[in-house]
Amino acid sequence: MSNASILSESSNADFFEAIILGAGISGLVSASVLLNQGYRRVLVLDEYPHLGGNHIACSIGDYTFDVGSFIFQDDSPLLEHLPELLPLYVPISPTWGRLNPQGVVTQYPVSIKDDIIAAGPLEWLRMLFSVLYARLFLGSPQNAWDFAQYWIGARLTRRSGLAYYIERFYGRPGEEIDIRFAEQRMRWIKEKVSLRDAFRRLRSPRPVENRQLARPKEGFDYLYQAAVGRLERSGVTFRLGVKMDSLQKTDGLFNLTTAHQCAVANRVISTIPLERVQSLCGVPSEYSLPTVTLMSLFFSFSGARGFKQSILYNFSETGSWKRLTMHSDFYGLSGGREYFAVEVNAHHVSNSVEMAERDFKRHCLEHRLFVGDLRLEGNHVLSNAYPIYASKADERAASMIASLRGLGIETFGRQGGFDYQPTARVSARNAEAALHRG
Repeated sequence: MSNASILSESSNADFFEAIILGAGISGLVSASVLLNQGYRRVLVLDEYPHLGGNHIACSIGDYTFDVGSFIFQDDSPLLEHLPELLPLYVPISPTWGRLNPQGVVTQYPVSIKDDIIAAGPLEWLRMLFSVLYARLFLGSPQNAWDFAQYWIGARLTRRSGLAYYIERFYGRPGEEIDIRFAEQRMRWIKEKVSLRDAFRRLRSPRPVENRQLARPKEGFDYLYQAAVGRLERSGVTFRLGVKMDSLQKTDGLFNLTTAHQCAVANRVISTIPLERVQSLCGVPSEYSLPTVTLMSLFFSFSGARGFKQSILYNFSETGSWKRLTMHSDFYGLSGGREYFAVEVNAHHVSNSVEMAERDFKRHCLEHRLFVGDLRLEGNHVLSNAYPIYASKADERAASMIASLRGLGIETFGRQGGFDYQPTARVSARNAEAALHRG
C-alpha cells in the first residue's frame, strides 16, 4: 500500500492526486489540463462560495450587473477546456467610447479627429515637439508616464486624457508605476503609433473575425456551473465557500486542512493571492503587494444618457469613476429602464460608496450624461481586483513565487502569479503554459 493510502486511511483524510486552490478561470482551466494529462482525482477548493473567482455577477431584483467589464470571444482557448459555455453566452456587438478632457464623448482609445485635428495647427506643433523631446532627452522609459510620453508625447497624453486615466486606473501617479505593468496595460499606444508595428500589420494576413460574447443574463455562476458536471464525472471534486486553515508538506505529501476536513495530495497548484498561500503555509510575508480594490456601483436609469456606446471610459480631468458598462445594451431593458455598472478605484473615494455615488452623479450633471431618473440599485466592493506593479512589486512577487515553489507549490494566474491578465484568453493560455512547464 502507498504512503498516500496509509495516510488517507489513518487520518480519515481525502486523498487526491492534485489540489487546486481557486475556482476562477485559471483554476478551472488547470483542472481541465490535469484531466488531459491523465489525473483522475483532483480537488478544486475556493473560499469564495461561487465559481469563476473574480468573474462576479450581482443580481438585484430583475437586474444583473457585472463586477468589471467582461467580453469573451468564440475562439477563446477557454472554450477548448469548457465547451459547455459556448451555447450559454449571449452574442453581442459592443462599442467603446471615452469621455475626453474637452467634455466630448469620442472614440476609444484615441480619436484623430477630436484629439489631434480639432486641436489646431499651433497645438500640432507642440505635440510634435513634445514627442521629439521625449525621444531625444528622456531616454528609455522607466515608468507608465515615461512610456506614454515616449510614444505620443506629454502634450497628447494630457489632451487625450490618457494622463488622467492612468492615475484613475492605478490609483497612483504614472511615475510610480513600473514599466513592466505599463507595457502590459498600455501596449496599444505603441501598436498605434509604431511604424514597425503598422508595417507588420499590413503584411500580416487579416485575422478571422470572431464573435463577441457576454455571459448569460443569469450570471457567471450559472455559466460556469454548466461545465462542472462533466469535470466532476471525469474526477474533479469542487468544494466552495470553504475557509482554509493550513497547508503543510509531510513526507512528500501536502496536507490541506479546513475546519471540518483534511485533504492530502501529491501536488498543489495555487491561483489565489500569494500572501494568502504564504499564510496557509505559516511562512511570514516580507512584503505586502499592492492591488486595486474595485468598487462597482449598480445603477438603473430612465431618460437621455448622452452617448450611444455600450462601454464608456472616463478620460476627463475630473470624476473618480474609470469605466461604465451598459448591461441593458446586451440583455435588454428591465421594467422599461436601462441599467449599468460603474467601476471606481476605491482609493479615490476613500473606500466610501456614498462618496463614489455623489461624485459620479455630480460628474454626470457637469457633462450632461444620464439626464433623467438615475437610481443607485446596489454596489459591490472587490479586494485584490488586479495587481499594481509599483515600487518593484513584480520583483517582490517573483521572490514570493520562488519561495512557494521551493516548497513544491506551483502558483500562477492573476492572483497566484501577481500577473495582470486582461482577458479570459490570456488566463487560459498562461495556465496551460504553466502546467505544461510543470
